[in-house]
Amino acid sequence: MKVISLVPSITEALFDLGLTENEIVGRTKFCIHPSEKVKNIEIIGGTKNLNIEKIKSLKPDLILANKEENVKEQVEILMKDFKVIVYNTETIEDNYYLLKNLGLLFNKEERAQAFNLKIYEILNQTKINTKVKVAYLIWNNPYMTVGSDTFIHHILNEIGFENIFKNQTRYPIIKTEDLAVADVIMLSSEPFPFKEKHITELKKVYSDKKIMIVDGEAFSWYGTHIAKCENYFKELIAEFND
Repeated sequence: MKVISLVPSITEALFDLGLTENEIVGRTKFCIHPSEKVKNIEIIGGTKNLNIEKIKSLKPDLILANKEENVKEQVEILMKDFKVIVYNTETIEDNYYLLKNLGLLFNKEERAQAFNLKIYEILNQTKINTKVKVAYLIWNNPYMTVGSDTFIHHILNEIGFENIFKNQTRYPIIKTEDLAVADVIMLSSEPFPFKEKHITELKKVYSDKKIMIVDGEAFSWYGTHIAKCENYFKELIAEFND
């Protein structure tokens, strides 16, 4: 079966489940893991600006997409000519069924289940002792954060953080003063690449708060990625369990 993945975390999951470069014939420019394998695969544009003609020329048997990461109109064009499966991965349970479904699709059920068990084990074992109010920023100028209907929110919640924007949805724009009730402000490494200078800027307003850069992939890449973040989450949690 020739597969094209339009989603970075799904591309990574396919390789983790045991698919090869011969089976995965196309990927987006943001599909960067595993680096030594994706470099050999045709790039079919970005997640939001697919090269439809390039995809057609590769003649895939199956295209894997995501409701949030891909553009509906582009996916619908592909559906006219190809079998397309569109996933919507928001919760930890959604992620479980994503991997279960991929395992069934490609006859990799055992590997999929092993990853699912590992993910649940990590999330069960890495929890902070008491709830910490957090603001998780994904964009700068304007500041943008995450609402309760996002995968990031559910990962934060699983490991013991209370998202101060849990009453909002998607990725709301916020002001600096909206961060006042947070105990900690997390600046994600992606999609906006926050750096130390951004910590310095916020420290001018909130000198007493813990402000830190966090690994955006650990919080936003669903699929198999969380299974590789055990040490990262343990180190992060340790900072709050002292």
